[in-house]
Amino acid sequence: MKRRVVLLTEIIAPYRIPVFNALASREDIDLHVVFLSETDPSLRQWLVHKDEIRFTYEVLPSIRRRVGKHNVLLNRGLPASLQRARPDVVICGGYNYVASWQALRWGHKNRIPFILWTESTSFDLRSRNSLIERLKRRFLAGCQAFLVPGASSRKYLHELEVPDHLIFTAPNAMDVQLFSDAAQRAKLDSARIRWAFSLPERYFLNVGRFVPIKGVMELLDAYAQLDPHVRAQVGLVLVGDGELKAELTRKAALIQPGIVRFPGFLQKDRLPEIYALADAFIFPTLSDPWGFVVNEAMACGLPIIATNVAGCVADLVHDGESGLIVPARNVRALSSAMNRVANDSDLRARISERSSNLILEYSPANWAEGVSKAVHSVTAGS
Repeated sequence: MKRRVVLLTEIIAPYRIPVFNALASREDIDLHVVFLSETDPSLRQWLVHKDEIRFTYEVLPSIRRRVGKHNVLLNRGLPASLQRARPDVVICGGYNYVASWQALRWGHKNRIPFILWTESTSFDLRSRNSLIERLKRRFLAGCQAFLVPGASSRKYLHELEVPDHLIFTAPNAMDVQLFSDAAQRAKLDSARIRWAFSLPERYFLNVGRFVPIKGVMELLDAYAQLDPHVRAQVGLVLVGDGELKAELTRKAALIQPGIVRFPGFLQKDRLPEIYALADAFIFPTLSDPWGFVVNEAMACGLPIIATNVAGCVADLVHDGESGLIVPARNVRALSSAMNRVANDSDLRARISERSSNLILEYSPANWAEGVSKAVHSVTAGS
């Protein structure tokens, strides 16, 4: 039986569109997505490709403010939107917006099952404020089921005393084939791409925001500690932008020998070109609920070096197989792993193959299948 599903989420993120399309294409799901905002221009430079959307959606009127480190987003019109949509199930992405609580209250009032879709893990940097923790547990108590991207988020819900039978895995996914095909084309056009982006012949790659939490300063320090002969042969390419750009540029200029490049922020259609020609992808994050750039890098066949606090690591980075895992903030360990990958072509080839094969399981169709199981679990008796 077809179920009407309203999915509430923050912004129109490019990497979410393929998975929402996959869910909407299922014969058992009638999907409508409610976005709290079209984008967050203070953090994201993504282009919103509305022409790729294959599901019904709406963007609620909103006011966004930054209060210190906190992102405050207020919406109007959510109860009326839910009433018009007449869902059989509401899925809510997270619990940290006023709209999340409005949706939960509306679900209870109208006896509509409510599913929390959460990526939080035990490693997330959070205040541990007792009031916030109590509110979180209260929110969880009002949910009929839970969707998680992988093992780390499931473990965190266990710590919050959520029964395992209420937790369903919808593996965090992106369009693997799109990135894989684009990477293969890029390898056939490597000379032009190297010239266009001023890329070294060999390089380590990082893609993300230049902010402290992403560990980019630790990555640059780890590069500076590489054996000099490695730095002379293998560069470091940092794709992105952010508040640390000036400091990164200044420190990079002092690394001798060494080749550090800053291509700037790139939209998703250009990223496979950069991924395709790299030796390895480095994800030095200090806290991250998942890390979609790791999915993208694996889809392009790259070995991964990631810190142990990244949410995706438990599922995607099998130490010594699909990548190498290092402790967060440990510059020496990160540099050692980079030295190892740079000097061992057999290791790079072996973990690259495993990386490419493993990421095939993290497809939009498999994400949609996980969501469907959760939806039918809470509507089985209706």
